[in-house]
Amino acid sequence: MNDYLIKATAFNGNIRAYAIKSTDTVEEARRRHDTWATASAALGRTLTITTMLGAMLKGDDKLTVKLEGDGPVGPILADANAKGEVRGYITNPHVDFELNDKGKLDVARAVGQGSLSVVKDLGLKHNFTGQVPIVSGEVSEDFTYYLANSEQVPSAVGAGVLVNPDHTILAAGGFIIQVMPGADDEVITKIEESIAKIPPISSLLRDGNSPEQILDKLLGEGNVNVLEELPVAFECHCSKERLEQAIKSLGNEEIDKMIEEENGAEATCHFCNEVYQFTAEDLEELKTE
Repeated sequence: MNDYLIKATAFNGNIRAYAIKSTDTVEEARRRHDTWATASAALGRTLTITTMLGAMLKGDDKLTVKLEGDGPVGPILADANAKGEVRGYITNPHVDFELNDKGKLDVARAVGQGSLSVVKDLGLKHNFTGQVPIVSGEVSEDFTYYLANSEQVPSAVGAGVLVNPDHTILAAGGFIIQVMPGADDEVITKIEESIAKIPPISSLLRDGNSPEQILDKLLGEGNVNVLEELPVAFECHCSKERLEQAIKSLGNEEIDKMIEEENGAEATCHFCNEVYQFTAEDLEELKTE
């Protein structure tokens, strides 16, 4: 089963819901950045939730999430759009600890305290920016706090990542449940009880549950109205052509320095770790262009 997310409503449209399987997407990020287990969980949760936030956008809109804590993993950055494409990186990928007192990867210790910011590019003159303090470092709780305080939408956010002994990703996914104006207290109480009782999302996915089945468990079978299914993937839009444009913008003097001092140039994309090489001949060509 390839990665995908679903958008849904429930209880006469008073509840908006998203659920995602992101195992392959998180594994691709792990492979590209060589993350260790705790770092994989921190990056994977961030990518998973960012993808669902991206799915709330329309057309060519996109957003950037920055989880900037003072923990050893350093800042985590992720980009997503309305098409299910996401990319991201973690500053220090080689971070891992003993399991915490709940027997889980200690993501809170890895992330630390700081701020969570979301910048939305909606094609307008100015971007929308929201920022909140990190409340726990567990990532899901931090996004729950962000949605309630910065976007004024009462929400429940869950995301999980299970890591194999060889550090590959066994399962990853998540959900966002949002309460719209008009939802009655009885419905909200039922959902809160379901969220409290549900097993970890990554465990449900490991056991073969689909995003649809996860929403059934959260909202009650028969209550979920699936509106759309969207394929999800780690996708970076970097290219050699884009880097060529960046190098040309430096001017001939800087390019001459690269040729004299390095006999060429090497550039690495932060988001996907792709390495691009430019020989002295390549740089000479860029000068003439």
